[in-house]
Amino acid sequence: MEVDWRPSASIETLRERARLLAEVRAFFAERKVLEVETPVLGHGGSTDVHLASLCLEATTPAGGERLWLQTSPEFHMKRLLAAGSGPIFQLARSFRDAEVGSRHNLEFTMLEWYRPGLALDELVEETTGLIRRVLQHDPGPVCRRRYRELFRHALGIDPFTEPLPALRRLAGEEGGLSMADSDRDGCLDLLMGLVIEPQLGHEGIEVVVDYPASQAALARRHRDPEDGEWVASRFEVYLAGLELANGYDELTEAAEQRARFEQDNTMRRRQGLPEVDIDTRLLAALAHGMPAGSGVALGIDRLIQLALDKASVAEVMAFATPRC
Repeated sequence: MEVDWRPSASIETLRERARLLAEVRAFFAERKVLEVETPVLGHGGSTDVHLASLCLEATTPAGGERLWLQTSPEFHMKRLLAAGSGPIFQLARSFRDAEVGSRHNLEFTMLEWYRPGLALDELVEETTGLIRRVLQHDPGPVCRRRYRELFRHALGIDPFTEPLPALRRLAGEEGGLSMADSDRDGCLDLLMGLVIEPQLGHEGIEVVVDYPASQAALARRHRDPEDGEWVASRFEVYLAGLELANGYDELTEAAEQRARFEQDNTMRRRQGLPEVDIDTRLLAALAHGMPAGSGVALGIDRLIQLALDKASVAEVMAFATPRC
């Protein structure tokens, strides 16, 4: 049987990719943001119920250990922030199991950067500025959209108050599968992905804010001025129906972060998912003191895909799954 050894991207596309990555580095060099490199392996992984982390058994000075392939460089980069690095960025190899398609790959490149002292609104401006630079054309105006308003407009429901049984029925109808055992966030994620996301970013860059507090992950929370409901201090950026970036007003409280990690693993047990080792080194760094500020992760493969007008991320990667 003939083995397909050829790259998934053309050599000309890879030259263009290299040119665009040079633009990214120039963008941060102009702003005096330090480029760093951190490990792809760590003693802890992402506990996020909606992410599937990969792990392996390795022989280390401590003996046989389970190490986790990082779903993003976030944990290590926050340890650098706590050590006094100042503003930093990284083009990092990242890994997520069971994610292969036109927008996903098991192994991909995450552009992630952190800005101590920078407010979330300022990071939105910087993120959209970087997107414009890489695209090298005007994608249109930037529009901010509230999470709740998107659901009200597209589905006629308030995602914060809709009863869970009704939410399960709606998600099941839209997804064509049973959602009888799904939690609120599982239903909302499905509706967001199938109904709302494809509509976003077709007339410009759309920035979604004020997600449910349960989706804060590693972000702070604040009160929604509409009714005082807790919401996540985070944003996501969409263009041409693609989610490109996810930014946080970063949580710096170690005890709160530990509680969230433990809650994630509780949910994993309930859903029959494997538990993920908590990154205790990150928690120690937060306890030591990480400066307040904001950070964002951007899927650089997706952005390059848009910039080069390709149909899938595989077309801008040298060897996408399964050709790896």
